[in-house]
Amino acid sequence: MGSHRTKITNNSTFRVTIVKIVQTLNSPKNSMNPHESNIKETATASKQWSSWQENFTLIAIALTLALLIRTFVAEPRLIPSESMYPTLHTGDRLVVEKVSYRLQPPKIGDIVVFQSPPELQRRGYDKNQALIKRVIGRPGEVISVSQGKVYLNGQPLQEDYIAEPPNQPFPAVTVPQDGFFVMGDNRNDSNDSRYWGFLPRKNLIGRATFRFWPLDRIGLI
Repeated sequence: MGSHRTKITNNSTFRVTIVKIVQTLNSPKNSMNPHESNIKETATASKQWSSWQENFTLIAIALTLALLIRTFVAEPRLIPSESMYPTLHTGDRLVVEKVSYRLQPPKIGDIVVFQSPPELQRRGYDKNQALIKRVIGRPGEVISVSQGKVYLNGQPLQEDYIAEPPNQPFPAVTVPQDGFFVMGDNRNDSNDSRYWGFLPRKNLIGRATFRFWPLDRIGLI
């Protein structure tokens, strides 16, 4: 009988212990309040969304700056031909700055990048195709070619940058207002103002200033 009572007592004690454990687990201290859970989930989602917004904003700003710089300040260009040899070679990559010609006109000797002039467009060139040549004459100046020399206002130009002297004469012409006379440094292999006329100032894109490729010839032009 005593043994039976002991078993009953032990069983009762066990049940009481189990009940206390269950109550403890179900107590407010050990359970997550649904409201608190929602708040934490919302906060996490908000942080993630804020991070995405920040990244998208930075990307948008970077793209906008790149577009503005390319449109108004400078852009890279690839040399497609040997018309400016030996100064520039096919495959050279340049930086073309676009600011200076908004403030002042090109100077004699500047290497300029420009859109196809009207005469070349009539011959089938795309109007947005970019070409590169050297400025030889400005508005009001007289240009001619005779006996392998280029003359500016009756005086021969000292041109240590050309591949070879021009082998064909060119009659004297006066550069019109808002126009320029341009030639390639590879005088006998250049399609320039001798063949398609004057370059309108409005067609100018900018001035070639820096070669960044190839690396063994990197530097100012």
